Amino acid sequence: MYQQHSRPSRGDRRAPYRRPASYRGQQSRSRFPARSRAGRQTGQFIDASRFINKAVGESETEVFTPVHRFHDLAIAESLKTNIEKKGYELPTPIQDKAIPHVLEGRDVVGIANTGTGKTAAFLVPLINKVLHDRRQRVLIMVPTRELAQQIEDEYWGFASHMKMGAVTLVGGANINPQLRTLRRGPNFVIGTPGRIKDVMDRGALDLSQFHSVVLDEADRMLDMGFIADMRFILGHMPRERHTLFFSATLSRDIEKLIGDFLIDPITVSVRTRDTATNVEQDIVRVGGRNKVEVLSELLRMPEMSKVLVFGRTKHGMEKLAKLLVGAGFKAEAIHGNKSQGQRERALRAFKEHRVQILVATDVAARGIDVADVSHVINYDQPTTYDDYVHRIGRTGRAGKGGKALTFVD
Repeated sequence: MYQQHSRPSRGDRRAPYRRPASYRGQQSRSRFPARSRAGRQTGQFIDASRFINKAVGESETEVFTPVHRFHDLAIAESLKTNIEKKGYELPTPIQDKAIPHVLEGRDVVGIANTGTGKTAAFLVPLINKVLHDRRQRVLIMVPTRELAQQIEDEYWGFASHMKMGAVTLVGGANINPQLRTLRRGPNFVIGTPGRIKDVMDRGALDLSQFHSVVLDEADRMLDMGFIADMRFILGHMPRERHTLFFSATLSRDIEKLIGDFLIDPITVSVRTRDTATNVEQDIVRVGGRNKVEVLSELLRMPEMSKVLVFGRTKHGMEKLAKLLVGAGFKAEAIHGNKSQGQRERALRAFKEHRVQILVATDVAARGIDVADVSHVINYDQPTTYDDYVHRIGRTGRAGKGGKALTFVD
């Protein structure tokens, strides 16, 4: 167990986190440079008690019983076959509640945490729409290139052998192959607001022919400053369109976007709390010790099988990854200074268990969906609590348990 040295939170009487033996009784003499206290600026206003929460045991977890089954949905048989091939048997809550409304052509607002299956909640009914009318074209707007790529990967599984195309428009990659694919008129265009707008400015994308649009992780696009691009892009689409809007939060700004972009939407919410009940959250008090040494001791524990480490800066995370590799760990880093190819290779190695540790910044990791992440470690505290919720949502997915640890002074 990992716990702070001070008194445990109410209702939690687990054993306290023990400093690794090499640190007891004296300050560690380390070859790793120590970070100055003045450098720890992010997350200072977040009460550390919010990083502690005992996971709810399986016996306390409510079992979800879907109203629908995939084979009962009013969708094409070829799509049902592909869904079955992907191993999908029963829809998740967001799929169960959203898909019937999307099939009816209703605008939908989906409020759901990451890892709830919302990609299939919009891909399945929209692919079905295109199967019935090949002239239909769909735009899917997302905050990051990683999320765009993951949606395209999901798309090809659902649309296998259907003779409909897709293109991903993202920055950090050569635009020419994207433009060549776009000229073939794919039914699905997936991309980030900046690259979509760039392609539009080149005269290579006419959105007047797109009558369906998905805004995925709209709250994150808003946080990343994409609102002007979002409005520009939607302003070039038909006013009469089918709009699907997915967000993990429902702030006043998000509600305004919904009012501006959607018409009489159905709201579907499966978000029951800020953080998943099956993610055990705890803190590690660093004090005056060297953070890299503390992290190294944790990573050597047998249960640390697949670990995502979050930090504040691109430079800091690149340096940390190199230090971990030098200490004998299999680690990779993803951040904004990495090329698209480098990021995809690092993420693939992490997914395939060829590296144990993926070190990431918040923006680079947005939308990462990797199975069986055992631990999330907040090496640097997040700037906001929403960022914290996003970070720890990378573990404990698909009903499995996970652990999140946050370093505090």
